[in-house]
Amino acid sequence: MYKQHESISLPNGLADQLKQLYGPQARIVAQAPVSGGDINEAYHLVMQDGRDLFLKTHPDAADEFFSSEAAGLAALEQAGLSVPKVLGCNRDYLLLAYVKTARKCRDYDQQLGYELAKLHQADTTTFTCGHRFGFLKDNYAGSTRQRNHPSDSWIEFFRTQRLQPLFKLCWHYFSSDEKRLCEQLLAHLGDRLVEPAFPSLLHGDLWCGNVMTGPDGAPVFIDPAVSVGHREVDLAMTELFGGFSGDFYQAYREACPMDPGYPERRDLYNLYPLLNHLHLFGSAYHHAVTRILHRYA
Repeated sequence: MYKQHESISLPNGLADQLKQLYGPQARIVAQAPVSGGDINEAYHLVMQDGRDLFLKTHPDAADEFFSSEAAGLAALEQAGLSVPKVLGCNRDYLLLAYVKTARKCRDYDQQLGYELAKLHQADTTTFTCGHRFGFLKDNYAGSTRQRNHPSDSWIEFFRTQRLQPLFKLCWHYFSSDEKRLCEQLLAHLGDRLVEPAFPSLLHGDLWCGNVMTGPDGAPVFIDPAVSVGHREVDLAMTELFGGFSGDFYQAYREACPMDPGYPERRDLYNLYPLLNHLHLFGSAYHHAVTRILHRYA
């Protein structure tokens, strides 16, 4: 049930933001919590004029936590994907247009595959400061700071900006032998991965919960952790937790055929999100991480 305005504790700056957007009489008349996230509090807000908004808030967020998500949504939108419209943000909140969901359209899965292919084939030159890989700024994978320092080598980027920082955060979980495997994997990463034929803009956190159905029944992408890298990163993550259909993969491959050897690289790319889950959620992910270490090191 929606709560009346009097019970709402507004994050710093939101009331002024709403007045700037919708005039001096703008006010929230009702709210409802939205479930699904592990990090932020989220609310569906209703304005006095019936307008629906979506608010994410976290009182202890890092300075650029919400602005980096806003930048990621802007990058996806620039690539032609449907995302929630960003209305404003500061350190304490991110304000978005509320996406009213509907039943999936008949060809939803195919559309999703084509949309991801479109993202991966988009021009990336404005995002990498004159280099091939990286992003304009660091951002966050969950609550973990994700480094995006630009590089001209994908393998070096994946080594220094993805695996090394997460190994460091998870080091206390590893035995001496497992630490040796980590070091061995980093040293021989060039024997396991390949440089992509072209750099791709990545969603960066593409599990099924980060795609929703819009009011027209088509896919809407949310909660990105964007960077420019190898498109196999996104494809691998779609397979990590499941939820994507065969029609999705068929449509993607039709629009953007896969490179030879992807199945052999898939689990190595998924080492990164699994390390992040180990860091954020604990030892339940230790076995999945060490299984990949033993396979590739």
